[in-house]
Amino acid sequence: QNYPIPVTDFEAMKRLIAREDISLVVVGPEVPLALGIADYLQQPNLKIFGPTKIGATIEASKSWAKELMLSAGVLTAKAAMFSSPETAKAYVEEAPIVVKADGLAAGKGVTVASTVEMAHQAIDAIFAGEFDKESNFVVIEELLTGQEVSVLAVTDGQTIRPLIPAQDHKAIGEGDKGPNTGGMGAYAPTPIVTAELSDRIQIEVLEPILAALQKRAIDYRGVLYAGLMISPTGEPKVLEFNCRFGDPETQPILSLLETPLDELLFACCDRRLADLPPINWKPGVAVCVVLASGGYPGSYEKGKVITGIPEAEALGARVFHAGTKLLETGELVTDGGRVLGVTAVGETFEAARAKAYSAVDCIHFEGMYCRRDIGGRVFK
Repeated sequence: QNYPIPVTDFEAMKRLIAREDISLVVVGPEVPLALGIADYLQQPNLKIFGPTKIGATIEASKSWAKELMLSAGVLTAKAAMFSSPETAKAYVEEAPIVVKADGLAAGKGVTVASTVEMAHQAIDAIFAGEFDKESNFVVIEELLTGQEVSVLAVTDGQTIRPLIPAQDHKAIGEGDKGPNTGGMGAYAPTPIVTAELSDRIQIEVLEPILAALQKRAIDYRGVLYAGLMISPTGEPKVLEFNCRFGDPETQPILSLLETPLDELLFACCDRRLADLPPINWKPGVAVCVVLASGGYPGSYEKGKVITGIPEAEALGARVFHAGTKLLETGELVTDGGRVLGVTAVGETFEAARAKAYSAVDCIHFEGMYCRRDIGGRVFK
């Protein structure tokens, strides 16, 4: 059941938990985690899947995460952090270069600047509070090249287990053109991450970061999401960490999960992940295509009537809601930038993608936009 409670109204959530006798809380968005919802809701007989406020800093502050990576010896892009626009702009002497808002920005705080002028504009926008009004830092990184992949892992604070690797598509435009978004589509598993590379990521990224968190006395239970760039030579370098299930990667990943999800969640909460047998997966590939409002990731209109979801689901796709709202009249309307995630499973990538786009073509709302090349970097 869906309750109309703002994600930052912790007291209302606590009352709901008591009234409905809820025993497990799984936190989805990064904002309540960064604000300390896991700390606030701590009480006997309630299990919380999600890190505490200090653990969520791994996503909430890119400068903090960068320092953690360096202390753990994890490969990452060379970077510098600045607390004033003047010193940041003075540092930028050539392009392309990456400019990142330090705090949370709904996936839109990263600019890949192709010119020095573009980098300066991004720096000014960050310090003007366009992405995160609370942050006083900007992170400037070298531009890494290769294939970007997402490796989500579950952890109980002592053991960490990766889920199948996925590939997200962050840019708004086909061919990875245009500004970054929260994600316009994803598929899993990605063949970019071979068994050998998966072992390297476990040993060189996930386990060292968990050890670094333990060294800082941070009890991290939940999802640890590594956004990685795989270099042309096969080297995994960390672009960022997130402290929750990624959107849209989670849709295709969990669509293929055979091990009951609640088993994983409770094992993480109870610190017994090491006792579980290996995670089992269904064969095949899953593809998720995000349907966005016209104008996203910039300004966009809300309240556009959505039709065609039953027809899409009749084809065997699953339609996950994001920026939607159900009116008292019974009409479903748009209420955000990323509106729906249309997900389909097939024996092959081609079959899954064909089913997903057939379902997409059933759905309509004014201004609807989606990328038509999800998976196109790897599958031609």
